[in-house]
Amino acid sequence: MFGFFENEQAKKIKSHLLNLAALAKADGHIDAREMNFILAVGKKNGISSDEVNALVSGSKGASNDLPSNDSERFDQIFDLVDMMLADGVVDETEMDFCIMMAEKLGFRKAIVGVLVRKISQGVKDGLSRERIKDESNSFLNYNELPRPNVAV
Repeated sequence: MFGFFENEQAKKIKSHLLNLAALAKADGHIDAREMNFILAVGKKNGISSDEVNALVSGSKGASNDLPSNDSERFDQIFDLVDMMLADGVVDETEMDFCIMMAEKLGFRKAIVGVLVRKISQGVKDGLSRERIKDESNSFLNYNELPRPNVAV
């Protein structure tokens, strides 16, 4: 059973790396800073540089293996937006790809553009991932009604 979990986790990480590579290629080339970003994400998740390079060089497009929980979904869209900003130029094709991926990851269509822009601005402002995540949760869960505090 543990081996199965490892394989599923590795599959999700590789899928995320493929999505990052697809974004990097959206403007027609992979900038050195984009490649370094992909390598850093791979290293952070225990994937060797050689394996990351092989994945990126063989990738044709986005992967269909998507995360199964909200935290992983946010982390993936965060990485995509962060990498979009890596070369200092936000190409419209890259922005469209991030928006498409946010929708694919299950974020509501009505808030996808706002989410991508909120992450972009937070990264540009030097905010931590956790702070951006916390601030984004306030509008990601906007359909949820506030629960009254009831003393027991």
